[in-house]
Amino acid sequence: MAKKVFFSFHYQDVIDFRANVVRNHGKFKLNSQEAGYFDRSMWEEAKKESSLALKRLINKGLKNTSNTCILIGDETYKRPWVRYEIFKSFLNENHLFAVHINGIKCKQEQTKNLGKNPFDYVGLYAKDKDTLDLVEYKFDKWYYYKEIDSKSSFSFKNHGLSIGNTHKFSKFYSSYKWNKDDGFNNFKNWVK
Repeated sequence: MAKKVFFSFHYQDVIDFRANVVRNHGKFKLNSQEAGYFDRSMWEEAKKESSLALKRLINKGLKNTSNTCILIGDETYKRPWVRYEIFKSFLNENHLFAVHINGIKCKQEQTKNLGKNPFDYVGLYAKDKDTLDLVEYKFDKWYYYKEIDSKSSFSFKNHGLSIGNTHKFSKFYSSYKWNKDDGFNNFKNWVK
């Protein structure tokens, strides 16, 4: 059965059409079952919205999804709303995975080098055996992430992570390359 996927991306990659290639590839399949997903993302740029309105919009977009796909371009890893979408997806227990899209030709028929993986810049700090803190890496240091409900700590019973250490999301979640890993045919296998 096809799953509902939330796509997280930097809006510049929509302008350059790289994000569109991945998000719309299912339209070239016979049906959504063959594609393996339904797109539940927000297409609007919504830059003029307040932080609270953007959070509500993201939360609404994530509702009833089971997967979150991070589309990795040049600047995706730095985008604060991408980080919010990753953490919110994690707390919603979505399956997370990332897809490098810089190998896809833009509207000028050019490709770029791989962007940095956003999963290397977000993580979990194991405070004790029952508590995890959401953390983000910026300015060469890990900081508590408090954009969700104004807190960073969340209760997770028996999480099994080593206490007193930060664990990057890249340790837990896979990333793929759209071209090299044949995303057109394999995307449905990346969705859980």
